[in-house]
Amino acid sequence: MKKFFAQGLAYFKAGRYDAAIKLYEGILVKRPQDLDAHYMLGESYLGRGDFAEARRCFLKVEKAAPDSPLVQFKLGIVSRGQCQYEAAANYFRRALALKPDYLDAEVSMGHMLENLGYRVHGAACYKRALQINPDQIELYSPLLYIMNSNPCDLGNSLEIARSFGVAASKRVKKRFSTWRCSPRPDCLRVGLVSGDLREHPVGFFLENILSHLNPNRIELFAYSTHIKENDELTTRIKPIFSEWKDVESLEDAKVARMIYEDGLHLLLDLSGHSCFNRLPVFSWKPAPVQVSWLGYFATTGIAEIDYLLADRMSVPREHRDQFTEKICYLPDTRLCFSPPDVELEVSSLPALSTGHITFGCFQDMPKISDDVLATWGEILGRVPGSRLRLQNRWLREQDLHPVITRLKNLGIDSQRVTLHGLVPRNAYLQAYSQVDLLLDTFPYPGGTTTCEALWMGVPTVTLGGASLLARQGGSMMTVAGLADWVADSKAEYIEKAVAFAEDVQRLAMLRATLRQQVAASPLFDAPLFARNLEDALWGMWKEYEKG
Repeated sequence: MKKFFAQGLAYFKAGRYDAAIKLYEGILVKRPQDLDAHYMLGESYLGRGDFAEARRCFLKVEKAAPDSPLVQFKLGIVSRGQCQYEAAANYFRRALALKPDYLDAEVSMGHMLENLGYRVHGAACYKRALQINPDQIELYSPLLYIMNSNPCDLGNSLEIARSFGVAASKRVKKRFSTWRCSPRPDCLRVGLVSGDLREHPVGFFLENILSHLNPNRIELFAYSTHIKENDELTTRIKPIFSEWKDVESLEDAKVARMIYEDGLHLLLDLSGHSCFNRLPVFSWKPAPVQVSWLGYFATTGIAEIDYLLADRMSVPREHRDQFTEKICYLPDTRLCFSPPDVELEVSSLPALSTGHITFGCFQDMPKISDDVLATWGEILGRVPGSRLRLQNRWLREQDLHPVITRLKNLGIDSQRVTLHGLVPRNAYLQAYSQVDLLLDTFPYPGGTTTCEALWMGVPTVTLGGASLLARQGGSMMTVAGLADWVADSKAEYIEKAVAFAEDVQRLAMLRATLRQQVAASPLFDAPLFARNLEDALWGMWKEYEKG
């Protein structure tokens, strides 16, 4: 029997989950009480993505071993896979009660609390995880991602980012100090490191820009750090690159050596501390000029990253000390959105037919804090008959109870709020025809959703702040010609939302012309942005040439 069990484990490690399942089920026919076989059967189902069967197996093990922190952890993973986030958090909590230094459970608990909107508590979990294992520097990224969305943590986040940079630098055996690139190039060799070269906010912003870069000035190289979700957008942009390399499975030193061998002039990080980043690669300094741009809205903390691309509204002069990188300013905007590749007309203002205002927010639940919800509740209270439409991937029919409970606790009538889950992209864009205006989240505003809404004729009331992240919504709305939709305080945010909602005719007129207005703005002008980006890349290279 040991031989069969070992064979099943080999199948599991090789990713041959169906073969492992068949083998472990065979063992259980002969030994139905074998807890190890039940556990590995659950692991195999989990690997295959069959959460219901995995739960069944782990519950059998839990019945015999209720004090096993590992089984509690696995049940938490299963619940998370089934979008039962409150249940997942409870399982992780039990695992930690049984084993306080359980690193994986602490990290998963932090992730769940963040997704449920409890960002401060989620950050505390990541901090405890770093105390358990200070050498696991990958834990800095989710911690920094949360802290940078909390105004109270701005000073601390810079300090922690610097600590991350130091920790990443310690992993480097020998940093590159000379490079193989042409010292006097006619065309810059530019590499992009990202896990989001796909249907993702980064991909949506990037696609149109790439197609307008002059190949005689910029030669592009891609280093994809997440290859499992390549899609139609990936297929469309791949031919733009001279070389496309999948580096997800390679260790940092090998990726750095690969980039160095490619003889790049500039290397751009498009992830920052978001998912699938490979920031430690930049500590090896595989390219002479290294830059942070697009996918993250704060400092990386990596001393070897020389520049961060920004615009003067999102990073005014007095905010430059929030970054370890030197700020390179782009004209007008640091972002340029690619219009959706679908044929959808802008609808008329829905309030004209419904008789009431429908506010909307299409951003993920982690951005929608109780403070944000309470502010929206005040707006609903001041606009009689108004409704609020929330739509995002976290809202699933089987797990709406936590959201409804939060609304009730904040005194918001849930009958005035409609909750909608994930839908295909066309249906998602069509949903804007049901909304009169958007209410932005704060201090973490929308990016892609704001641009998509503008394209569909829907403006956004947004609130500025004291960081690049918090000011991004205001920057986009200003560049789109809607500076009057940007508030400087929460009170002004409420007043603007109420005032715009009360002027239905003005909203209707704006809706009819907004797509044409934003299409002519720098926020959607890819040829203009591409030229500005080329000039910025060449400007950074010229600075390097000067020594």
